[in-house]
Amino acid sequence: MKVSEFDYNLPEELIAQEPADPRDESRLMVLNRENGNTEEKIFKEIVELIEPGDTIILNDTKVIPARLYGVKEETGGKVEFLLLNEVELDTWEVLVRPGRKVKIGTRVVFGDSDLVAEVKDRTDFGGRVVTFEYDGVFAEILDKLGEMPLPPYITKELENREQYQTVYAKKRGAAAAPTAGLHFTEEVLDALKEKGVNIAYITLHVGLGTFRPVRAETIKDHDMHAEYYEVSDKTAEIINQTKDQDQRVIAVGTTVTRTLETVSNAKGYVQSDKGWTDIFIYPGYEFKVVDALLTNFHLPESTLVMLVSAFCGRENTLAAYRKAVEEEYRFYSFGDAMLII
Repeated sequence: MKVSEFDYNLPEELIAQEPADPRDESRLMVLNRENGNTEEKIFKEIVELIEPGDTIILNDTKVIPARLYGVKEETGGKVEFLLLNEVELDTWEVLVRPGRKVKIGTRVVFGDSDLVAEVKDRTDFGGRVVTFEYDGVFAEILDKLGEMPLPPYITKELENREQYQTVYAKKRGAAAAPTAGLHFTEEVLDALKEKGVNIAYITLHVGLGTFRPVRAETIKDHDMHAEYYEVSDKTAEIINQTKDQDQRVIAVGTTVTRTLETVSNAKGYVQSDKGWTDIFIYPGYEFKVVDALLTNFHLPESTLVMLVSAFCGRENTLAAYRKAVEEEYRFYSFGDAMLII
């Protein structure tokens, strides 16, 4: 299957530059994956669409200010880092610009020497492995020196960093937000709980595997980059009880979907686990756990569009995207949502 089969035309003005305010007033397209029919709601009306006993799974990762600007210690040349994964204490995989000029052994200084990185190795995706040196607490230094790693299609500055965090973000480590969750407010979550809907959490630290562009011509030639995940005993138990009761497991976002499908067996039951997943879901994949999917409208030819197409069919997906363009939905990270049932 060719990557070009997942292309669609999107006018630039439909790329959202800021989140809806309030968050739960964004638009929600409801897509029936059996027949392709759609209807429009406001996001907070999602409470009406979820049944008591259903389980919603959220990704509680927290975006770190992962973009750093520094200079080479030796020459003063400017360097930009995007932190991806902490592979061991104080050692990270990073994307670097300009990459060609940052060789093994290069030392990069950030701030007033608050933070110094030494390049130790290259990665198979063109990045670098670096070790950081600092005095104090790394998270505090990063909060001081780093910037939120907004995607390049968002050109408007954030009013505050919390705009690019979910209201339930807890575990630091993501290089991008799990954007389907940005629509939730505490009020919506409380309303779901009061209705008898189960809310459970997994963690997947969003990194290169989620947002890396597909350069290959055919899907099978694309390699996913591994991302770290955690599924707790409590979450596994809730999901398995939901399956036993013949209720729905609703994944909030592609990151949740990939994590659940990683830890499932053939019957759709999951086990608690933690580790790294490079699962790549595209049409032909048979879902084992996820019964419904809440997601945003994603970039053309992206692995995210391919995952959605696997869940509800390529033709249904692209038809829904064409309708979203016609009706001027807002796209990408700060855009509107789609619930596929």
